[in-house]
Amino acid sequence: MVEMPEGHQGEGFFATSLNKVIGLARKNSIWPLPFATSCCGIEFMATMGSHYDLARFGSERVGFSPRQCDLLMVMGTIAKKMGPVVKQVYLQMAEPRWVIAVGACACSGGIFDSYSVLQGIDQVVPVDVYVPGCPPRPEAIIDGVMRVQDLVGKESLRRRNGQEYKGLLESYGIQ
Repeated sequence: MVEMPEGHQGEGFFATSLNKVIGLARKNSIWPLPFATSCCGIEFMATMGSHYDLARFGSERVGFSPRQCDLLMVMGTIAKKMGPVVKQVYLQMAEPRWVIAVGACACSGGIFDSYSVLQGIDQVVPVDVYVPGCPPRPEAIIDGVMRVQDLVGKESLRRRNGQEYKGLLESYGIQ
């Protein structure tokens, strides 16, 4: 059951701010885009299965078109040649958009400290939540999605137009 946002209620009415209503709707209707390249993708498949059931959290519609999704889940080892592809997928997503780095390889390059492996996807796109583990258990992935839900629910409608957010995107070469 979804918790009611703060507001005033009486007999037959409930009043709250538009910001809180939109946050509640966004929080419970996140559409993930899985970008899985290795073993963390298998754990994500288990997360979507009936035993863990990510659909309980409003993320049941997994999309494979960036234009229809708002949560990019990067899972597994990302080679440096794949960095521009991850960035392009991120740019094709509509605002507002969020990113989860799932697994040690996506967070920091993992055990692959070599010339060909990107040492964390935060070098190419801004990351909102990091899920550690090699590979992380489905419970950890669910916890990461819940942390994104908390961010989404509390985010101001005007944050994406602020100078701080625009400065963050410019630091990644995104306009």
